[in-house]
Parts: sequence; structure tokens; C-alpha cells
Amino acid sequence: MKQITVLFFATLRDHMHAKQIELELPADAGVFALKEKLLERNPEAGTVLDIALVSINREYAFDDAFIPAGAEVALFPHVSGG
Repeated sequence: MKQITVLFFATLRDHMHAKQIELELPADAGVFALKEKLLERNPEAGTVLDIALVSINREYAFDDAFIPAGAEVALFPHVSGG
């Protein structure tokens, strides 16, 4: 198992009811597994988490990215506009 810090920005803070949490994940977990774990904690945030932008240690990442132990993972709501 590994410990990570998860930061939530903008409207994701409201959906997750927190600005930051410490979370334990399996050693081989990546972004997809993190999103699943967050959905277990807060099922109503499903649609927002599905399209959230993710960064690992301040580098943007996709759902298949590995999360190292001790990482800082930030989630941002999807932004669109014109």
C-alpha cells in the first residue's frame, strides 16, 4: 500500500466535501484506481470525477498513469468555453 495526498480544486471541492485528503492505495494503483476509490467515498461525484483533469506531482496525467508513493495528486473540474 502507498499513501498519497489528493487535492481538489474549484467545484470538485464542493462535490468531495474537502480541499485535501490523505488516501491509501494499492502499490500498483494509477489514476483510474484513484477515481474508483474516490467514487466509493462519494458516489454522487461520479460525473464530475469521470471528466476531471488530473495532475500527478504537478504534471498532467491520464487515467492509465501510475501514481507513485507519496505523490501529490490534484483534480480539477473539466473546463470548457468559447
